[in-house]
Amino acid sequence: MDKTRLEPYLFVIMGGTGDLMRRKLLPALYRLAIQNQLPDNHQLLAVARSADMDDNGFRSWAHDALTAAGLATEEQISSWCEECLHYQTLGAGTPADYRALANRIVTLEHAHRLPQNRIFYLALPPTAFMPTVEGLGEAGLNHSQGWTRLVVEKPFGRDYNSARELNHFIHRFLDERQVYRIDHYLGKETVQNLLVFRFANPIFESLWNRDRVESVKIMVAEDLGIEGRANYYEQAGAVRDVLQNHLTQLLTLVTMEIPAAFEADAIHTEKMKVLRQLTPVHIENDVVLGQYTEGQINGKEVSGYRQEPGVTSDSQTETFVALRLYIANWRWQGVPFYLSTGKRLHRQLTKISVTFRSAPVSIFMPFESCEIHSNVLEITLQPDEGFDLCFEVKSLGEPITLQTHSLHFRYAEAFGPLPDAYETLLLDIMRGDKTLFIRADVTEASWRIYAPLLEQKPPLYFYPAGSWGPLEAGRINFQNI
Repeated sequence: MDKTRLEPYLFVIMGGTGDLMRRKLLPALYRLAIQNQLPDNHQLLAVARSADMDDNGFRSWAHDALTAAGLATEEQISSWCEECLHYQTLGAGTPADYRALANRIVTLEHAHRLPQNRIFYLALPPTAFMPTVEGLGEAGLNHSQGWTRLVVEKPFGRDYNSARELNHFIHRFLDERQVYRIDHYLGKETVQNLLVFRFANPIFESLWNRDRVESVKIMVAEDLGIEGRANYYEQAGAVRDVLQNHLTQLLTLVTMEIPAAFEADAIHTEKMKVLRQLTPVHIENDVVLGQYTEGQINGKEVSGYRQEPGVTSDSQTETFVALRLYIANWRWQGVPFYLSTGKRLHRQLTKISVTFRSAPVSIFMPFESCEIHSNVLEITLQPDEGFDLCFEVKSLGEPITLQTHSLHFRYAEAFGPLPDAYETLLLDIMRGDKTLFIRADVTEASWRIYAPLLEQKPPLYFYPAGSWGPLEAGRINFQNI
């Protein structure tokens, strides 16, 4: 397949007036359109419950959302909205409502001479996934004379059993090749570059094993709280919200073997091998959960998690998790992997730190001022995306002293501003490239790893907002930065 060519299509967004549409999908699609990255003949149909909105009403809603985001001039926005945007009510979601949706799709495709290439994006709460897939399937919208693709947002299930049930349900109506399970972290240019960094640079790949690597830390830190999402977060927590998906996907990219080819199935197969080789999580010794209390971030007082609107005063929901994992294979046997994520931490930071083993004998030991630090490769995924390779150098003068310095690379300096992750992923959906999406068995395997942690949660420790998490994380030899 020519991956640079995009066929005309109809993009149907279920939940087309929701928060995800307003904040992420609509701006990403608009940026792609004005950058001439979309085919000339593309149409977008927003589907939502409201019967009070029509095409003009939705175009006005979209115009206001794009204008508020400051993305372009009034004339550019108005032109795109008028030419490409449409709205269809789904009412109560009855079979008749889905048949009406099917009729509207056929009408739009006929009017715009589209070849029945369709994308259905479920920008919906997880509880609506199954009813929506069923409604689309029973209305005959699961297949067409062109191609049909279904995009499912996270969280994909809330444990192993529910993820497996959801996969089986979707497969009643669609083939696995039609399903795109999206994790926006995998759309980041720096995440994609992990494979290039490892497999196109033999100098690093030759060091990427238990003989040379002492430990690996992967951290996703957020300085924000739950931002009014108590209804979701109280049911999710940090394990379901970030650990099971974002962090675990990063872990597989860091540790997988070289795939047979740079294509989706080969990469997913190597990810699956890693997940199968992870040793069971030891709840008592290798996991620390935390919850933020009141504190200061950037000089501003912020409330604790239990004071957030919609959160109960005795909530046991974790907003921080740190754990230690091991991979039982030839490459990584005995190397600890430290994964952590938390809200209301000191600052926003997503980073992978690979610490290499120190020299077995140091000739500088007699010099008291010559403390030697391990070489560390730091891969920063956000913000200030780039790489730092930290190494020791001699300071000027006598006596001999050592300092740590780094080789430095930043994406912004080399390439300018990076595209939004959703822009990358939306283009891949249109191309039919599933490399950055998650296969059914990989989803289920990642849930299975954390089943003991979800069933038997360890004690909850508290940490002040603005810190790097609970001090108890130190007992698993974990350092947050």
